[in-house]
Amino acid sequence: MTASQTIAVTGATGQLGRLVIAALLARTPTPRIIALARNPAAAQDLAERGVAVRAADYEDSAAVAAALSGVDKVLLISSSAVGRRAAHHRSVIDAAAAAGVTLLAYTSILHADTNPMVLASEHRETEAQLLASGVPHVLLRNGWYTENFTASAWPAIAHGAVLGSSGDGRISSAARADFAAAAAAVLTSGEDQAGRCYELAGDSAYTLGDYAAELARQSGKPVVYRDLPEADFAAALEGMGLPPALAKALADSSAHTKAGALFDDGGDLRRLIGRPTTPMAETVAAALAAAG
Repeated sequence: MTASQTIAVTGATGQLGRLVIAALLARTPTPRIIALARNPAAAQDLAERGVAVRAADYEDSAAVAAALSGVDKVLLISSSAVGRRAAHHRSVIDAAAAAGVTLLAYTSILHADTNPMVLASEHRETEAQLLASGVPHVLLRNGWYTENFTASAWPAIAHGAVLGSSGDGRISSAARADFAAAAAAVLTSGEDQAGRCYELAGDSAYTLGDYAAELARQSGKPVVYRDLPEADFAAALEGMGLPPALAKALADSSAHTKAGALFDDGGDLRRLIGRPTTPMAETVAAALAAAG
């Protein structure tokens, strides 16, 4: 990219967004980075680092259009509002088209075109929207974040069990920071990225049984993997306080993991970030240290 190009990041105050901003700060001049946030006050720390902050609520198309005015490249981090994602994404895609952005990078899901998970359907719809829009774009098909599991590491240790419906399905996850580094690499690349599709996954795959064993090893407590029927796992997640729709979607994802929906060994992520991806054991150690 040239020194004068601006890069806007949607969802900049989210977990992935903040990591992308940090990765971009190490690669490009701060004044060229624009953080888009529904609540700009939550991005005060970014503003203090010299990052421009603009209000952009997915539900407010006019605000999104104003936020993308004069922007060269956009990272569209997928909305967290399951069921509303495609509509949210359309507001950004339409605004990007109107603004004449030179590249829109979208964080999709691993193997979105064939992934049978319920969660993949809105990603496929968004990819179709992008194709129809004519906006130059690149697909960052992110696999599972290891933090999706380690966020509940201590409760699993306390109960002595990791629950799921994945059987012996292998999961090629990586740390969220790995995916953020990949996004920053694509956005700042000197090569034309339009039309490319990256299947992003960790170097080493593991089962939930392996994950439970790693929790046991690092905590010194007995932890086992308990495989449940999909409906029972969904009920368990609801019992933990998750909304029914989300619990059902996560149980569906776990069940499809059994058939390889979260496995990939193509190495795209490793090549983009120029180093091995973060091992699951390292992310486990970080989670236990942070909450211990």
